Amino acid sequence: MLKAVFKLFAVSLCLLSGLARAAEAEPVRFALIDPLTGPMSVVGQPALAQLQFTAERLNKEGGMDGHPIEIVGYDNKINPQESLVQLQKAIDDGIRYIIQGNGSSVGSALLSAINKHNQRNPDDRVLYLNYAAIEPSFTNERCSFWHFRFDAHVDMKMNMLTDWIAENPDFKKVFLINQDYSFGHTVSESAMRMLKEKRPDIEIVGNTFHPLGKVKDFSPYISKIKSSGADVVITGNWGQDINLLIKSAAEYGVDVPFLTYYGSTPGTITQVGDKGVDRVYLIAEYHGDFTDPEIAERQVALYKEKGWDYYPRVAAMLEMMKAAGDKAGSIEPLAVAKTLEGLEYDAAAGHLTMRAEDHQLQMPLYLSVLKDNMKHGAEGTDYNFHQIARFDADQATLPTTCRMRRPD
Repeated sequence: MLKAVFKLFAVSLCLLSGLARAAEAEPVRFALIDPLTGPMSVVGQPALAQLQFTAERLNKEGGMDGHPIEIVGYDNKINPQESLVQLQKAIDDGIRYIIQGNGSSVGSALLSAINKHNQRNPDDRVLYLNYAAIEPSFTNERCSFWHFRFDAHVDMKMNMLTDWIAENPDFKKVFLINQDYSFGHTVSESAMRMLKEKRPDIEIVGNTFHPLGKVKDFSPYISKIKSSGADVVITGNWGQDINLLIKSAAEYGVDVPFLTYYGSTPGTITQVGDKGVDRVYLIAEYHGDFTDPEIAERQVALYKEKGWDYYPRVAAMLEMMKAAGDKAGSIEPLAVAKTLEGLEYDAAAGHLTMRAEDHQLQMPLYLSVLKDNMKHGAEGTDYNFHQIARFDADQATLPTTCRMRRPD
């Protein structure tokens, strides 16, 4: 009994010591470059809230190598050129960790700019942490030592979606609707290629693109879907574009499954309610059946404190950065990047590995469908996504064409 008391006392002293060091040290700052105003802030603001919420928790655990983590938001208005302006502001402000997720067009611009900056400034390097820009080339032919992706890319998710479709004989006609930029076209191309390989009998009855973040009325697109006779829809839409698409489909009685990449975008659940039950599907690294009570508590706490739902992959990204910094004994980007390569981590949704070969996170994926009367509802409702299929990390992984150039 006495040994147990001393052990508890020692652990408490270590925690207090870590907190004291974190309080005294200079903060390690992360810049979030995402849409924080305008219609697409529906995805940027939740990410900012999640990062701040997670940073508060990690700082209580000693921060990153003893340094408190600080999150600073930079509004890019979902514009690539504005993103480069905000990147330079962040660098001028002394920030060396850049976080971005919304918009592969933005991600592309940041990737190129950060590579150039690091080549020209070897003593002032910057690391790009990508939590949602899932254009496959970023960890294939355009892979970079200075870029780490914490989300499964388009082909990884589509591979699992099309496996599931291929096993369902009721699906014979597929309609594709996506945003008209690089990501949307990649989703469309990936779907057509994989469906042709796995179910050549399936007919693509529509392949439509629309402007990113500019459509206010989706009824003309819903009319196309309805008249096509599609029995399933695949979409990579995100932000207000998924909210309005699903809402319009519900209003016009298009009662077919919508297989989505981002059907959990804040606002979608509250807007569709009952009409989305058993109809809105999600392929992601998580689902609403929280089996870990601690994660369920965080879901409730984040919504209560910030008004947004829990983003497990955003939390896992910051947790892995802390783990890498602690292991490296440094907050310097090069040292942290070298430690992050190959790092394994047990997160809420399963075992994660940051593949050293291309800096693409390897993770389990889940297919889920919107249900009512869920134990842990989203957006303050009783609705959330119920797991219907789990794909282990080794199932979700795909080979890479990356030929990584590493700094000396």
